[in-house]
Amino acid sequence: MDYQSTRDAAVRVSSAQAIARGLSPEGGLYLPAEIPTLSLAEIGQLADLPYVARAQKILAPYLTDFSADELRECVQGAYGAQFARSEIAPLARLDDTTYLSELFHGPTCAFKDMALQLLPWLLAKSAQKSGAGELVILVATSGDTGKAALEGFRDVPGTHVLVFYPQEGVSPMQRLQMVTQAGNNVGVCAVEGNFDDAQTGVKEIFTDPAVCAKLREKSLAFSSANSINWGRLVPQIVYYFSAYVDLVKNGTVRLGDQVHFVVPTGNFGNILAAYFAREMGLPVGKLLCASNRNRVLTDFIRTGTYTARRDFYTTISPSMDILISSNLERLLFLLADRDAGQTAAWMRSLKETGSYTVPDSVLAKLQSLFWADSADEEATKSTIGDTWKNAHYLCDPHTAVGVHALAQYRRETGDQTPAVIAATASPFKFVSPVLSAIGQTPQGDEFAQATQLAAFSGVPCPPQLLALQGKAVRFPNVVAKDRLQDAVLDFLA
Repeated sequence: MDYQSTRDAAVRVSSAQAIARGLSPEGGLYLPAEIPTLSLAEIGQLADLPYVARAQKILAPYLTDFSADELRECVQGAYGAQFARSEIAPLARLDDTTYLSELFHGPTCAFKDMALQLLPWLLAKSAQKSGAGELVILVATSGDTGKAALEGFRDVPGTHVLVFYPQEGVSPMQRLQMVTQAGNNVGVCAVEGNFDDAQTGVKEIFTDPAVCAKLREKSLAFSSANSINWGRLVPQIVYYFSAYVDLVKNGTVRLGDQVHFVVPTGNFGNILAAYFAREMGLPVGKLLCASNRNRVLTDFIRTGTYTARRDFYTTISPSMDILISSNLERLLFLLADRDAGQTAAWMRSLKETGSYTVPDSVLAKLQSLFWADSADEEATKSTIGDTWKNAHYLCDPHTAVGVHALAQYRRETGDQTPAVIAATASPFKFVSPVLSAIGQTPQGDEFAQATQLAAFSGVPCPPQLLALQGKAVRFPNVVAKDRLQDAVLDFLA
């Protein structure tokens, strides 16, 4: 399988090269030259397989540089013992037509583990196959990606991992997870700015000739653990297939019936994986894109105009506090019939003017696939409370945005097609707003509040979060948003 860049039609690389490099030299994102498909019968056969075997079947057509034995080793290494539930991504029922795919049972209690436990395995083998040498992995995080990357790459030979997070833009538990991280090859730095500042800074470093030259002097090369890296995105396709065949298995739908997927998203990677599952043949109806108060994606899907120069809000769902959704570029490239020149022009307009508008033909394709809505803070808290009261299910503020979007969609359309909501994080990572939303007054620090929430709800707090209590802060560093390059050079020194 060859991979091409969204901004340069002449670029062709192997799957191993795409994963090792992360970003194309001109700033484009890698995509497979074609999307493999599965027949309905092949999809049905996944139902009787465990998650690991499902992953091997779905990933193999994309990762043609990997032998069957190599891919098996990677997948088993990623999902073998690190997850608290044997199902890896179990379904929880809200009602007869509404399920949640719980993607937070990994070591960092967030859906990012579903990809970032596998990426280090893929990246290590890709670096060997492509001759990339030792890798410097830069990560910009709005909350959960940072810890998942740090944990996934901790002490992995041949890798060095530096994470940037917005200083005031993550929850206390998310921050503690990062700044106390163990490992001899890791670093963490707060940024005086928001997630978009961190993400833009990382992208600029990737394409800075002077910095890249300094890395080559040390026999190092950049790569990424953000979802701009195809190796981060492709594992996410698996859990949409897994959720669907689990619905078939439990009798909620028949094989071939359509299911809607609802995805709370900021950087558009998680919902883009659902799009790829649909294009591969999974019977997906609508893809519901759920945003928080930073509703840049909702406005784009509704109007065809993407405007990033707008007010930025820090919310109780911080992993979605994003105004520049990088993975949307991949979708635009595909909807524009793989026109790299057009995609590059849109991205250039976004950088220079803060906006772009797609033609009616592209907007029509977009709206035939996606529906979008957003939830402000009040709606998010109300949804957490209502979901607890009505279904006795405790959801975090990101998942609640998805629950809200589905309710809005059904009210507006009357469509009662069965739906699966991506449940993206443990509620104990956002314990104070969750307590408030279910009518409790938070008491003490985040660990006292976690104990309070567990006692009230009967839901146990994940032990890996409780274990953070009393851990020493290793990484107190803060950097200005225009000085990320200095932080990278200091880290390497």
